[in-house]
Amino acid sequence: MKCIDELRSDLLGNAGELIVMLEDIFDAVYSKFKLHFYQKMFEQIQAQETALTPIETFCVEVIHELGSPTVNEFANFINVTPPNAAYKVSSLLQKGYIEKIQSLDDKREYHLQVTDEYYKYYNLSQNYVHEVVGRMREHLSEEELSVMEHCMTQMVNDMMPEITLPE
Repeated sequence: MKCIDELRSDLLGNAGELIVMLEDIFDAVYSKFKLHFYQKMFEQIQAQETALTPIETFCVEVIHELGSPTVNEFANFINVTPPNAAYKVSSLLQKGYIEKIQSLDDKREYHLQVTDEYYKYYNLSQNYVHEVVGRMREHLSEEELSVMEHCMTQMVNDMMPEITLPE
């Protein structure tokens, strides 16, 4: 019995094989980045340098990636009620991973920003990105790097419209 990937490939021919290969390689790249981050995060937990739960880790990462969201913007993005988001924010505030900054435009509104404490986590994954890109520089030609940069820029700008990153 043929597996799903083989059936897809038979239906789509060479283009289908390429699509299956791209899906597999994107999945592998994403998995390796994720697993590296989790591995480093657990190393810190074992060293008792952190007190964040996995959910808190995800929440602080979302806050970082959204830029400087309000509690409501954060709640809307993670699709929870504002009180539920406020509970999560309160815990992160107490632990020192985020801070509230009063809006200059509307004094009733506060924006969430990550603190230096967060960057201990962030650097776990960011340092690995730098390491991988450094290896790419060593192993790929300028032309290959240029093509990769072009493809990834198109992915971010045109092929992933569901998520908008702050400038």
